Amino acid sequence: MPTIQMDYNGSSGFSVICEQVLAQQQREREETKFCRQCLFCKQTFCGNRAVLFDHLLRDHMFHMGQPDNLVFTDELFDLIQFKLDSQLCLFCEKSFKDKPSLREHMRKKQHRKINPKNKEYDRFYIINYMEMGKNWESLQQEDNRLVKINEGSDEEAEWADWNEECQHKVVCLFCDSASADQQDLQKHMKEYHSFDLQGVNQKLQLNFYQKVKLINYIRRQVYHKTCYGCQETFSEKSQLTEHMTKDTDHINRLPEANIWDQAQYFFPTYEDDNLLCHLDDDDEGAAGDALGVTVYAEDIPVSDSTILRDQKLHRELLRA
Repeated sequence: MPTIQMDYNGSSGFSVICEQVLAQQQREREETKFCRQCLFCKQTFCGNRAVLFDHLLRDHMFHMGQPDNLVFTDELFDLIQFKLDSQLCLFCEKSFKDKPSLREHMRKKQHRKINPKNKEYDRFYIINYMEMGKNWESLQQEDNRLVKINEGSDEEAEWADWNEECQHKVVCLFCDSASADQQDLQKHMKEYHSFDLQGVNQKLQLNFYQKVKLINYIRRQVYHKTCYGCQETFSEKSQLTEHMTKDTDHINRLPEANIWDQAQYFFPTYEDDNLLCHLDDDDEGAAGDALGVTVYAEDIPVSDSTILRDQKLHRELLRA
């Protein structure tokens, strides 16, 4: 079926387009002969399209939105597959020399999502046909709030507040300040907290993964309102910040690497921590820069029986 154009004249034209789009969406919902291979692995899914969407979210953390909000999904899959085959990142749209480099980039930068600023995707979202003044980007933000990692936990509640107020912004490591520009955020941390993140990375000669773990370690300590310089705990985050910056300068007294350079700090304290997305990586595509070798990770579907699905364990790791 050809794509319906969104150029329409008057309410009658708008109504006709809505009816056509909804009819197409209904056909896709009811179709049982759908069969397609996953975008990121070799698994094939047949039957209802929702099964593939669920797999992409659960096993690859790739979220395009709720299936009920999408239309012309075959074309959407074709477009995404074309971009991946062309070695293009779906989020930043940067071009890579080969697929392993692209996969590594999307994994490291957490770019497993489509570019919300690219109008090319507008035609695939029902909201663009149904509600004037609202687009699929705002709807996807609403959908993303439904994707929960620690359902019912205190960590999730705090993350939800942070994510809702600071969508697409980079949040300070030590206070609630946020900026859409990563450089402005770095400047804020220098001026208000006397902490030079880029300078620390350069001084310690950290590779990409060590940068990730250091940020996650600091986030975890600040979440628990604990000074990583002396391990003193406070009742309020503002008290912790005051202690670390003005009273003791403990903010620059990072512990030895063996404290924070641990596998548990690969897990972000907050989902979609945009500071991690903006990390500089001078050795793009090389996962094993600390070892002097290049390692290309492969996407492997995660079984429901794996320990990675243990939400209780995940919460315990966050509290560690």
